[in-house]
Amino acid sequence: MIFDTDILIHAGKGHKGADSAINAHEDRYISIQSVMELFQDALNTAHLNNMKGFLADLRFSILPITENIGHRALIYIEEYGLSHGLRSGDALIAATAVENNLPLMTGNARHFKSVKDLKLVPFKS
Repeated sequence: MIFDTDILIHAGKGHKGADSAINAHEDRYISIQSVMELFQDALNTAHLNNMKGFLADLRFSILPITENIGHRALIYIEEYGLSHGLRSGDALIAATAVENNLPLMTGNARHFKSVKDLKLVPFKS
């Protein structure tokens, strides 16, 4: 299972449902895009280090942006950017999930619903 950034944010704030959703999966993946989204919101070095520890404690495998992921994300932007408002960060996360043949758990299914080849697992907070 690959987890969207919103699940990580909920879990980081102590949301029991997000914690349970993450802990229900032995194989836990996130896109490097999600890591960047988390880290850009760090308030200071201590907060950034706490986020790094949080990701390490939960044993997430971080998936890189490969050439194929970048290409697929661009196609998604071309297909769904204007018609459905798909943004580049979400396109990269969706492409990472599809290229790695992983379902994506997200509380923001509306951000991804236009991507036909993506396996979505809705999370209700």
